[in-house]
Amino acid sequence: MRLQWRLLRHYRHRHRPNILPPPPSSPFLSLPESAAKPTSFHHCCFYSSTSDSSPSTNASSFPNTVGNLAWIFTSPDHRIPKKKDHLIRKVKVLRDKLVETYDGAASAYELLEEMGSPLFDSYDDGSALIELLSQLYDFPSLAVEVFNWRRRNDGLRCPITSEEYAKGIMVAGRARDVELAVELFTEAVNNNAKTSSTYNALMSVYMTNGLPDKCQSLFREFKMEECCSATIVTYNILISVFGRLMLIYHMEATLQEIYDSGLCPNVVTYNNLIAGYVTAWMWDRMENTYLVMKDRGIDPDNNTYMLMLRGYSHSGNLKMMEEMYELVKQHLDLDNVNLIRAMISAYCKGSGKNRVERIDELIRLVPEQEYRPWLNVLLIKVYAEEQLLERMDKFINVAFEKNIAVNSVRVMRKIITAYYHSNAVDKLTHFVKRSECAGWRICRSLYHCKMVMYGSQNLMEEMENVLAEMEKSKIDPTVKTWSIMIQAYRTWGPRCKLDQVKGLMCKYGYGIS
Repeated sequence: MRLQWRLLRHYRHRHRPNILPPPPSSPFLSLPESAAKPTSFHHCCFYSSTSDSSPSTNASSFPNTVGNLAWIFTSPDHRIPKKKDHLIRKVKVLRDKLVETYDGAASAYELLEEMGSPLFDSYDDGSALIELLSQLYDFPSLAVEVFNWRRRNDGLRCPITSEEYAKGIMVAGRARDVELAVELFTEAVNNNAKTSSTYNALMSVYMTNGLPDKCQSLFREFKMEECCSATIVTYNILISVFGRLMLIYHMEATLQEIYDSGLCPNVVTYNNLIAGYVTAWMWDRMENTYLVMKDRGIDPDNNTYMLMLRGYSHSGNLKMMEEMYELVKQHLDLDNVNLIRAMISAYCKGSGKNRVERIDELIRLVPEQEYRPWLNVLLIKVYAEEQLLERMDKFINVAFEKNIAVNSVRVMRKIITAYYHSNAVDKLTHFVKRSECAGWRICRSLYHCKMVMYGSQNLMEEMENVLAEMEKSKIDPTVKTWSIMIQAYRTWGPRCKLDQVKGLMCKYGYGIS
């Protein structure tokens, strides 16, 4: 035993984190040239979870160091993954059975009594229950019932651990049951299971359920605790809260507090900072944070690249957006539809030779049910600008079918310009009739375009009928209206019609050139 503690002291002495110097007091994140860079994984790369296993330099972190040295006192490294894999497989059997037979609390309790009790009893550290709740991530209501069953059986074999309480609090938050989360936290306090994990879990619940004031209040209470202290996870949650509220000053002050507390930011810290800057549309600080992160030896993850991709999409920086897209395109799925729509929007609002091809490529990744009215209108606009009538008509038809009304005069003018350049008077006429019935924004330019196209084809009767359509839509003719008719009559005649229009212009007080 004495030899074991000597090894432990030796490990602490050799591997104590070399804390990075705090950044300057400037509101921007900047990295001084003299800043020390991390020299090993242990210096800055910490895992993000609700557990209090995040390394720090205070006394509360020493038990976690013992956990990292478990291999000294137990089995070789190669056996640990096998045990974990064995646990995952055993829990999955129970998880599949629960999902398959779930029909309320009674059915879940019956199966847990039969299959859950022996499994949980064999893992008195709570790891089996924690793994089961993790595998029930997509079934929050069922996960709540599982944890409630665990509470009913508390004390039969072993008490609920703080890690189990933390996971239960997170499950309640995912089920949008904040009251249950608070109840579990209070129960943990009463059962002497209050740790950084339980505080972090409840703070996370408040954050994800839109209760930032309660989250900050709990943090102030946490800071006064003597039995446990804030970890990097705690500060990451705070940064996320402030970032969502666009409280950039508070977010950066929290980063400074991390350094003052002797903790090291990890990849989640920087991701939350970047997310805050993206929310506030502060592109320069977003890029600066990304560069500082890489300069400090912290490797970006997929979440980092996704956030940068979103930022470049919203800022219209197509070049950098495409670079980030190349890094993450293999990981884009249905959970990233919002990000794909943001990229399509950036291409629609930007310019470039290949933007139509890029848009077509991205549209294929968006399920039909995930289309949004604003996206449909943008696609109509961009295809009108490119004079691609077939594709434009496709999305116009989608808009009519889904009762999407276009209220932008600019978009309507883009549409009629596309019809005009393609000399598609029949399509324009049909479009105007449908727009009038569907409540789209009707402007004078629609009718003027019809008159020009009819006049150019010597369809005088149809051109004159447009005046009646304008009157029906309560749109008064202007000098441009009469000028279009004069030009048509000068070209095709008859002369009497030309004189008649000139007389009307004089009647309404318009000069004749």
